[in-house]
Amino acid sequence: MKYKINKGEGAFYGPKIDYHVKDSLNRTWQTGTIQLDMAMPEKFELEYTDKDNMKKRPIMIHRTILGSLERFIGILLEHTNGHLPVWLSPIQARVLSFTDRNIKAAEKVYKQLKENGLRVDFDFNAETINNKVREAELQKIPYILVIGDKEEQNNTLAVRERGQKLKFGIKLDDFLKEFKKKIEERTN
Repeated sequence: MKYKINKGEGAFYGPKIDYHVKDSLNRTWQTGTIQLDMAMPEKFELEYTDKDNMKKRPIMIHRTILGSLERFIGILLEHTNGHLPVWLSPIQARVLSFTDRNIKAAEKVYKQLKENGLRVDFDFNAETINNKVREAELQKIPYILVIGDKEEQNNTLAVRERGQKLKFGIKLDDFLKEFKKKIEERTN
């Protein structure tokens, strides 16, 4: 493993080992740290009694595996360019109505997805479908489900998975099975 010594660099606590990772843009980020800490035992007035019955101040070793959680999430967002894996995405799918007359059918699909545990939202605004799709893509939502006249009549979905082409004629049950299968594969 490559390493370098930063001689004379001012570590607040004492000698330390920092772990750095590179993101997709080849930038390095400090994540984990293991370090000797002489300041905290003093701050908390920690003591122990040695074998000669003398009071001594301990030296702590403290570590962070990922750095702060906020830093780690920031690195993850930078590395994935905001394209979080489906299992981690705050919104996993968005349901879009093609026109106002498709809203009721789209609402039904939205409710069924929610009942099946998906983190899902919807866009039933009176905008063009292109604008709705663009907005969902900008928000990096993994699945975009469109309900138009054909989908409503055939009781199907038009599904666009992030980075894939639009697929027509997908049954809701088939989408749910495929979705759950992908979630299980990626989290196991």
